[in-house]
Amino acid sequence: MLRPNKKREKREKLSKDSIQKAKKIFSYLKPYRGLFLIGWIFLVLSSSIGLIFPILMGQLLGTGSDQPSSMQGALDLLNVDNVTTYAFALFVMFAAQAIFSFIRVVTFTNVTENTLRDIRKDAFERLIYMPMDFFNKNKVGELTSRISSDIEKVQEVLRTTTAEFFRQLIMIVGSVTFLVYISPKLALIMLATVPVMAIIAVFFGRFIKKLSKKAQDEAASSNGILEEALMGISNVKSFTNEVFMLGKYVKSVNNIRALNVKSGLWRGVFISFLIFCMSGAIVIVVWQGLLMTQGPTPELSRGDFFTCMLMTIMMGMSFGSIPDMYATIQKAIGATENLMNIIDTDNEKDTLTGKSKPVINGNVSFNAVTFSYPQRKDVEVLKGLEFNVTQNQTIALVGPSGAGKSTIASLLLNYYPITGGNIHFDGVSISDIETEHLRSHMAIVPQEVILFGGSINENIAFGDLEATEEQIIEAAKKANAWEFISGFPEGLNTEVGDRGIQLSGGQKQRIAIARAILRDPKILILDEATSALDSESEKLVQDALNTLMEGRTSFVIAHRLSTIKQADNIFVIDDGNIKETGKHDDLIASQGIYANLVELQGVNAVS
Repeated sequence: MLRPNKKREKREKLSKDSIQKAKKIFSYLKPYRGLFLIGWIFLVLSSSIGLIFPILMGQLLGTGSDQPSSMQGALDLLNVDNVTTYAFALFVMFAAQAIFSFIRVVTFTNVTENTLRDIRKDAFERLIYMPMDFFNKNKVGELTSRISSDIEKVQEVLRTTTAEFFRQLIMIVGSVTFLVYISPKLALIMLATVPVMAIIAVFFGRFIKKLSKKAQDEAASSNGILEEALMGISNVKSFTNEVFMLGKYVKSVNNIRALNVKSGLWRGVFISFLIFCMSGAIVIVVWQGLLMTQGPTPELSRGDFFTCMLMTIMMGMSFGSIPDMYATIQKAIGATENLMNIIDTDNEKDTLTGKSKPVINGNVSFNAVTFSYPQRKDVEVLKGLEFNVTQNQTIALVGPSGAGKSTIASLLLNYYPITGGNIHFDGVSISDIETEHLRSHMAIVPQEVILFGGSINENIAFGDLEATEEQIIEAAKKANAWEFISGFPEGLNTEVGDRGIQLSGGQKQRIAIARAILRDPKILILDEATSALDSESEKLVQDALNTLMEGRTSFVIAHRLSTIKQADNIFVIDDGNIKETGKHDDLIASQGIYANLVELQGVNAVS
């Protein structure tokens, strides 16, 4: 018996947590609360006026009856006593309702779009400042789904569903009130079905929310598969794995379909049940109402009967739309929970408080640094690494794959917190330096360059967003990129395509170098920047790299021998530590690990 209770407590806790997170959206509505309040005022006004329609229409249909109406007092106040004035009053009512509804829709739309703009900004800001480990744990496709599809669900609810939901509630409460006033007997018949359906609606809403959240998660997963396949389309095609990737995607979309079909099935069952109950209630009310208008002493006037019928039908329609809107709101709560999970997650920006912005000249020291990746804490990548690099030195990092070379580059950029020891920049601990300030003094030219969709000009200017066109052209010339850029009909305005697909590998590398030159960093990291190039491109890129390395501290993760022969110092990394250190000729003479690597890979390459 204990286990089921624990499960129920867990489900209840999760439900409360979801609602608490969803409530945080009100903090985004707060700046627009005045406008939001106006929208609600006009919502109440338009809904309240809508309640007058069945009264006026019912009395209009009952005009000419000798039986006095229970609404006669209110009609006398409105000065409505004949067919013409009834018709005129209805037109006035429709005009007022149209104006109020217009103001309500425009107001809610403005509040919704302002709120969603703020949520989008905050969500993207949180994402872009997340530590690297966050992106190791979460797929890009799933994250983009959170920002797009989840916000669309919130948008729908804030803009229309919430207002419509409460409008229907006003219509139901108002209709019940008038029904009780006109005929308590008919009102009791109608109300007999409400509590049962209300209880069912609550349980149904919880069940739909659970299914909807599963479908949302599966949709995010399918987006991740889609994005991975398209981003790595060259690998998919080269390994002829189109069928495999299609199979993964089809499996995921089939799961989405199954969950949504299941959700639709249960929603259909409930709505059908609701329609049957409401229709049955309407039939009973009509039957009883007709009986009450007959006989020598009718209990109900003809006008009141028509009013009750219209009120009952209107209430039935309102009540019938409630469950579907409630389910939509439940979906939005799940979507809001996902968004708030992102917004509430700690990121790099949260750690800026108390950090310093020291002068960084390029002196770097690793002091007994140990490191394990957060996802593999039991595997120590660096094991007490020690070295000192002085300003403007060029340091080559070589060694077998998995030795820790790229990890050193990641730690220099403070992508991950070290697990032991310390790293100092010009005598200041990395933990005391503001991360953004530290990275602003660095530049990296990776092996696989990623260019952003846009022009060549925009991609080079990424190194310094305030650079002039003359500075961009000068950086392109130093990077040996200006020759091919000027050869394009549109020059710097040439579009590079998605991830730079319209440029060759050598061209992308030189644009990345131009970007780094424009940044003018104190510390430069070259992560096997020439390893994937042909001989002609390698020479052009290497010349550009030599220009780039002048007058700055450079860490070169080496692949080609030509890159490291002139290095001030070569660190041979193996098993998470430095096994050999020295210049090229000295290490060759020592006949150690470095010499073996050179011999294994030939005259022109080292790893």
